[in-house]
Parts: sequence; structure tokens; C-alpha cells
Amino acid sequence: MSINYKIYGVHDIEQGAITQMDNACALPVAVAGALMPDAHQGYGLPIGGVLGLRNAVSPFAVGVDIACRMKLTIFPFGPEVFETHHDRLCQILEEDTYFGVGVEREGDNHHRVIYEDWGVSPITLENQAKARRQLGTSGSGNHFVEFGVIEITNESDIAICSDQYLALMSHSGSRGTGAAVCNHYSKIAKALRPEYGDLAWLDLGTPEGDEYWAAMNLMGEYASANHEVIHREIALSLGRDPIFTIDNHHNYAWKEVHNGEELIVHRKGATPAGKGVLGVIPGSMGTPAYLVRGKGNPDSLCSASHGAGRRLSRTAAKKAFNYRQEIDKLKAKGITVLSAGADELVGAYKDIDQVMAYQTDLVETVAKFEPRIVKMCGTKDRAED
Repeated sequence: MSINYKIYGVHDIEQGAITQMDNACALPVAVAGALMPDAHQGYGLPIGGVLGLRNAVSPFAVGVDIACRMKLTIFPFGPEVFETHHDRLCQILEEDTYFGVGVEREGDNHHRVIYEDWGVSPITLENQAKARRQLGTSGSGNHFVEFGVIEITNESDIAICSDQYLALMSHSGSRGTGAAVCNHYSKIAKALRPEYGDLAWLDLGTPEGDEYWAAMNLMGEYASANHEVIHREIALSLGRDPIFTIDNHHNYAWKEVHNGEELIVHRKGATPAGKGVLGVIPGSMGTPAYLVRGKGNPDSLCSASHGAGRRLSRTAAKKAFNYRQEIDKLKAKGITVLSAGADELVGAYKDIDQVMAYQTDLVETVAKFEPRIVKMCGTKDRAED
């Protein structure tokens, strides 16, 4: 019997995503759920799905790119820097970022995360060396690093002097190692419970469940470190220390108490939005992103959307738009796209402002980020997101 769950922005969500959420909420270990306004069909749990399970974790409900996350850093430069140093900012993104399937990074890849215990699972131990080489890199698909102008609309959360600043925003996850962890443990879950397919789960307190949980948490630390390195290197090139930074991840599972019961809350493409918790919700390469503060709404299991959400599939997007014409339109608006896939154009995504309007009882806006220089993976690689 399926549990009831709330759908945010129901009129803009495809039936496939709702069907997937229905199936997830019918699991015998399901206790609570919610569907965010950026939702669209994925594998097992839909993108934008929030699912609370009782003492169980589903690798595919967490997602392939474990702990994929957003990071936003504000620097002490005004928006005029895009006129005075535009070419230099473009050069920094070109030289200091690395994109693509399997891409590795040259240079100093030291970070404390590499010296954590990677022996928590055979998969993390096997991939430790590769993870080190990939530290500070971004994937393909919707992963990006971009400069923009951030406008502070609610100063109570950010104790800085001016209203507008240069900001750096990135979206990436746990790279090849996170994918290897997901694939390995999802196979185990499916072998244990083949009747549930991509929604198969592992019980916590069992060797395989606890091993996955430890590996997932290590991937959370690794994904965070990945962004730290990206932002650290760009800060060094800018020659200035940041004045504010915030990050949050999705594609993860948390132990949380809801209605007096500890649940394993999966947020696949959903942002934690506990009361007072800050988070970042991006739009697309040509639309705003928002720094938000969570309201802790229990109906959403204290969650919000993780972005605008896809309106068109990747195949449909490639057929629908002329890449060069769309990039030229963005250039006319003052947005430089250094590289990106044709399936990541603005029209492939839902209207971020409409998505935000659907979740006013979940988050409130603290600041608005407008993209100015965008770097993504080109069209040569398959999407990893």
C-alpha cells in the first residue's frame, strides 16, 4: 500500500516522474515522501524525489553521482569587474577547470580527504588513486563552473558591506569513484531484492548496508573536497580571499528524525531545507540561481528543489534548438558561454522563477545570482549527471 506524499508544482511535472514516486512510496520500508517542483523522470526514484525509508538505504534512490553538490563563493569585487577584466575571468575558467568523463587534473592534488580511511569498502579502496587524480575536476552533463553577479536581497544571513559582488558557483559531484560505489552496491541490492529493480534497498545493520553507508559518507566528503579545490585554485588566480562561501549537496541520504521516528531520508536531486539552513538552487546557463534559507517544512521532509529541472530530454533538446543561435542570444544578454553541451541550453530547462514560486513555503530567497561567464563540458562526452 502506497503512502501519501505531497507534490509541489504538480501541473509542471511529467507523469513518468509521478509514477516513479508512486512506486517508491509503495515500498514496504517507505514511511514518508515528497516530490519537488523541478522533478523529472530518472532511474528508480525520480530526480526531485525525497523518500524516507525505515532503517534502509537504496543506492539508486541516492543516485549515481553520490553527493553531487553546489558551492557558491563571493569575492570582494564589484560587478564592474566583468567590464574591466572580462578576458582575464574567461582565462581563469579555461585554465583552472577540468571537465569531462574520466578527466583528471594536473598539479597539486593534496587534500585531507585523500588521507581518510578509504578502506571502508573495497570499491573506495580500489578507486582511491583515481579519486586523487580526479580531485578538483567537474563531470559532464549539467556540471558547471561559472562567474556571475550576486545581489544580496536579505542581509541578515550575510554580514558583508555591499549589495552586489563577483561570485563563483560550481556544480559537480564524486566523479568516477561515486559512480563505481553506486553501481557496485545497487547490483548487490538488486540481487537481494530483484523484484524491486532500481528501487532495491540495503538494510542498515547488515554488512552490505553498513559498507555502502560508510562509502556514501566518504563520497560526501570527497565531493565537498572536489569543490574546495576548484574554488581554492580560482581564488588563487583571482588573487583575493573569498568573503563568503556556502555549499550543499543532493543525491545523498541522511539520518533524520521526522514525526518522532528516525528515517533514512533520500534526496535525489533535492536540496536540504531545514529551518534556517542555507542552500543554493541554480537555474540554467542563462537564468538566475538563488541562495536560499530553508523553512523546515515537514511536508517536504525539510527539502526543496535542487535546480530548475529538465523540461526536455537531452535528445529532444538537441533536436529543438540551434546551438550557435542560442549561444549568440546569451552573448547579446551579456552572458559568455565558453563551452557547453547542446542539451544544456536554456530552453531544455523549466522556468526557475516558476519553480521558486512553487516552493515559497519551503525556502525564502537570500540572494540572486546572475551568470556572466559559463564553463561546462562540451558536446563530446555523454552526460554523467
